[in-house]
Amino acid sequence: MLLTGLCFISVTALVKYMGAGLPPAQMAFLRYLLGLVFLLPAIGALREAHLTSRQWKFFGSRGVTHGLAVISWFYAMTRIPIADVTAMNYLAPIYVSIGAALFLGEKLAFRRIAAIVIALLGALIILRPGFREVSSGHLAMIFTAIAFGGSYLSAKVMADEVKPSVVVAMLSIFVTIVLAPFAFANWVTPSWTELGLLFVVACFATLGHYTMTLAFAAAPVTVTQPVTFTQLVWAVLLGYFVFDEAVDIWVLFGGILILGSVTFITWREAVLKRKLRTPNLNQTKV
Repeated sequence: MLLTGLCFISVTALVKYMGAGLPPAQMAFLRYLLGLVFLLPAIGALREAHLTSRQWKFFGSRGVTHGLAVISWFYAMTRIPIADVTAMNYLAPIYVSIGAALFLGEKLAFRRIAAIVIALLGALIILRPGFREVSSGHLAMIFTAIAFGGSYLSAKVMADEVKPSVVVAMLSIFVTIVLAPFAFANWVTPSWTELGLLFVVACFATLGHYTMTLAFAAAPVTVTQPVTFTQLVWAVLLGYFVFDEAVDIWVLFGGILILGSVTFITWREAVLKRKLRTPNLNQTKV
């Protein structure tokens, strides 16, 4: 998870470094297009999947949602500090919890509702409406977190039906297709340097997802989730030393509240699942 955090913060740093030289939609499109090379090992799994029409529609709708979220994220990266982007991105799991209750019929216990309220309070602390200007970049990150939450919720449904490699591959393919018209609508010829940087972005993003999968396989989410806080620490340090961004204590405080809430929800889910699996003293153990 430490390596995952470094990979994702490297993605953030490279996109921030590139600035507004290319339109956000085009940058997102090229990142996914160049990253399709990493899907070659998944071709066999895709051929064996035999997807139903319902699954095709599900993957298509997820591609639209995720594609719009990616455009919004690239836009936010060029408008607001790295720490703000990182902290507000932590809200995605909160929106997943809300979406699971609204659309999947999952029950929200009082403790989880309290954690969600605290996380949303953390977002308000970061934004501080009325005390500072809420920029278009902040609004873009609110949409990004909600859209990513919807995408992750879709992945949760599809992961029960097809292989994880198929879920990842279909996301990459559909997002590339969705981003194409947005990219070509305002196309700017990229330089070889920009293409090279975007390929490195794709490499770091792919490696980050891979190491995150390894971490989930090696340890419970209750162990790996708190480590994601290091991303906020590295984002603050990177913004301060590399991009000359002031350290905003309120962003740190809000980010800690959000991540603390996400960690608590994750821990509670793990406790409940363990109770369901652990037999009583007098029960037959399999």
